[in-house]
Amino acid sequence: MYERVEAIRQKSFEVAKGQATMEELFGSLGDLEAEQAISVVRAFNHFALLANVVEDLHDATHARKLLEAGEPPKDSTLDATWIKLDEAKIDKAELASFAARAEVAPVLTAHPTETRRRTVFDVQEHMSDLLSQRRAILEAAPNALTEKALADVDKQMRRWLAVLWQTALIRVARPTIKDEVEVGLRYYRLSLLDAIPEINRRVGEELQRRFGVAEADNVVIKPGSWIGGDHDGNPYVTNDTLLYATTRAAETVLSYYVDQLHALEHELSLSDRMTTVSDELRELAAKGHNDIPGRVDEPYRRAVHGMRGRMMSTLVDKIGEDAVVGTWFKEFEPYADAAEFIADLDVLDRSLRASHDELIADDRLGAIRASAQSFGFHLYSLDLRQNSESFEDVLTEVFAAAGVVEDYRALDEDAKRALLLDELRSARPLVPPRFAGFSEPTVRELKIFEAAGEAVRKFGARMVPHTIISMAASVSDILEPMILLKEFGLIESRDGKLTGAMDIAPLFETIEDLNAGASVLRTLWEIPLYRDYLSQRGDLQEVMLGYSDSNKDGGYFSANWALYAAETQLVELSEEFDIDIRLFHGRGGTVGRGGGPSYDAILAQPKGAVNATIRVTEQGEIISAKYGSHTSALANLEALVSGAIEASLLEVDDLGSTPTDAYDTMQEISELSKAKYTELAHDDPGFIAYFTGSTPLAEIGSLNIGSRPSSRKQTSSLADLRAIPWVLSWSQSRVMLPGWYGMGTALDEWAGHGPEREERLARLKELNDSWPFFASVLSNMAQVMSKAEMSVAKFYSELVSDKEAAERIYGKIEEEFELTKKMHAQITGYSGLLDDNPLLERSVRSRFPYLLPLNAIQWRLLKAYRDGDESYSVVHGIRLTMNGLATALRNSG
Repeated sequence: MYERVEAIRQKSFEVAKGQATMEELFGSLGDLEAEQAISVVRAFNHFALLANVVEDLHDATHARKLLEAGEPPKDSTLDATWIKLDEAKIDKAELASFAARAEVAPVLTAHPTETRRRTVFDVQEHMSDLLSQRRAILEAAPNALTEKALADVDKQMRRWLAVLWQTALIRVARPTIKDEVEVGLRYYRLSLLDAIPEINRRVGEELQRRFGVAEADNVVIKPGSWIGGDHDGNPYVTNDTLLYATTRAAETVLSYYVDQLHALEHELSLSDRMTTVSDELRELAAKGHNDIPGRVDEPYRRAVHGMRGRMMSTLVDKIGEDAVVGTWFKEFEPYADAAEFIADLDVLDRSLRASHDELIADDRLGAIRASAQSFGFHLYSLDLRQNSESFEDVLTEVFAAAGVVEDYRALDEDAKRALLLDELRSARPLVPPRFAGFSEPTVRELKIFEAAGEAVRKFGARMVPHTIISMAASVSDILEPMILLKEFGLIESRDGKLTGAMDIAPLFETIEDLNAGASVLRTLWEIPLYRDYLSQRGDLQEVMLGYSDSNKDGGYFSANWALYAAETQLVELSEEFDIDIRLFHGRGGTVGRGGGPSYDAILAQPKGAVNATIRVTEQGEIISAKYGSHTSALANLEALVSGAIEASLLEVDDLGSTPTDAYDTMQEISELSKAKYTELAHDDPGFIAYFTGSTPLAEIGSLNIGSRPSSRKQTSSLADLRAIPWVLSWSQSRVMLPGWYGMGTALDEWAGHGPEREERLARLKELNDSWPFFASVLSNMAQVMSKAEMSVAKFYSELVSDKEAAERIYGKIEEEFELTKKMHAQITGYSGLLDDNPLLERSVRSRFPYLLPLNAIQWRLLKAYRDGDESYSVVHGIRLTMNGLATALRNSG
């Protein structure tokens, strides 16, 4: 088997070097039995997985060496951002305003294209640590123990390789939502519990030290989650999953505080015979109930002992008896909330600083204070999300049962709006006890809102602070969930006015809804009842923008421009009404779903769209790539915060104050791009059959990659298909269509073919040089195209039963791919797709040969499966190839 794997590997490299054809590689695997194929696929899976480990470590080491060599800090780092703020001479008042309003929220979601098991991650982590040890040994001066140290590391590396080879790569069973909650929390334990407070501390300290901005109570990074609360199209999300997600989040952070306080108690051995202590610290120490004779002169230890007892009591109060071992803490009262805990930490801090012990105060105590300010007792904010149609269904039942209206669904928009506003002004309940008489779906929805109210009362308003309405297209869509929030105390009606701590966020997803978004909000904000609600929320409106459905709807460029134009309109509207907009970007891992470098994406937003606040979803394999280690978490959190600071305070484009001409150009290109995309994806009668036949769409459902169904409804409609299988399918077949299709024709047709072409191309080149939005669109497109391979896609087209349609549609895709490459080169001046990104170019070049056997075997197994061979070896082999390709491509969904 080793010899077979090596022969295939060598043939793949020959293809990559142009010394063999794709047909020769695919043909060489013709005699490979399904059982043998599994071992080959597993080998190439591991090649990809190990390449990721080495690549990440190499890039981190390279970045460190640049800093050691005295190179200036690179973009997307806070050090680079501070220099830019210095050079721009940003006013202190502007910086203070930013610090007071800042909110940067990475939101982990349960949209899973990460197919690897937690066990595999653990092995990768061990191997990465060993590689780091090995590098350190090699970089140190050689000595008599060097050879033995290297041998020890290599032995451990071989041991982990042996474990990895004999570990199943993919899950046997589909994960539950509780499994997904635990996976999300794992990243907090791996990195985020330390990295988020560290970045928050650095920002506050640097603003104070460099610019004289007084330390603000506000923290910049406020993490979020959808896991357990996102019930849009997922029947497995229930009141139980919501309570599980919130309770486990609180347990994770409260247990973390207990551990940190235990360590702090050991460290703060200061004696009041050796240092002065504040009176308020002595009072806190007296509450510590720690009368051990040996600690009579150690007030800090006694104080922290009492704080630890109170935190353990808090754990029992919030989580339950099983959360804590022992009983000694039971004499302590639990903390009422995080503010009370922070107040005690501040007592310690003030006393230490009064005796000039800043060095001690800034260490573990400073880290715990930053953690408490960052996480409170909730850890992350869990969002509720449901689609507007489901809210309408629930209210139709509720209103009918309460005798309000027989058929709410049948009302027109004006009548719905009037009824909803009347009910919001009223304090009367609509839902009977125990939800008697309602259908199962309605009971499930009502119980979710009931559980959200329970979580907020238990863990604080930041535990569930956002309700998101998918497919929001009207004012009534936005008002409807407010009725349910009022029913369960998350919004209150008093004297005809609404109060509450819940953000109501419409999600504009399709291109039509994006275009209409500002108009919908204008009508909403003109309603006095809603305007008053926003006023007591600090005049802040959150709006979520969907990248995935807009891409499916209109194609890559049309979606990107629709999002940009929508943001521009929302910013203008917010200025008119003097209401702040906080945009929440529903980005996926891959370019077709809004992916790409976070820093560049933030700078590519319209002026005023960030304005100190931004929320961004983090999905799938991107989560592990970004937050799988402390080092990578710091780098990616820095990128988010740096982008937010620069986009809020600096001029990031050269379009001037009247960018109308550039906007008109983008609109024209957008319309051309959408027409090209529509002609294929919506108008060609053979497209759906081509898509489902030439990709492993149907097989994705058996991969056990997540709890969510692959489509909102049982339908063959493109509109109802979820974004993940849409993008993942095209990436598996190496077409990557959602990340580029339509762009080449649009640019070519806009440039024209007459005497004006050179002038128009020059204008596009100018926009690429001066406008982060356009540059980002082209760069992200090039990145995704670099991972496409049309000669592989040609083989997949042979899986389509309608041969005429297969040939026709593949021909269109190939032709558009070549034209798009040509137009990219003409506008950027680059000869290759990745000339501006040498690290990615190296990555793609080095891993490309390892992808080819995975595609070739997947293609053969798909043929066998569709011909009726449903044996375990065939089905399992297909799953393994999907896993390997997703691992190797890194951002596949």
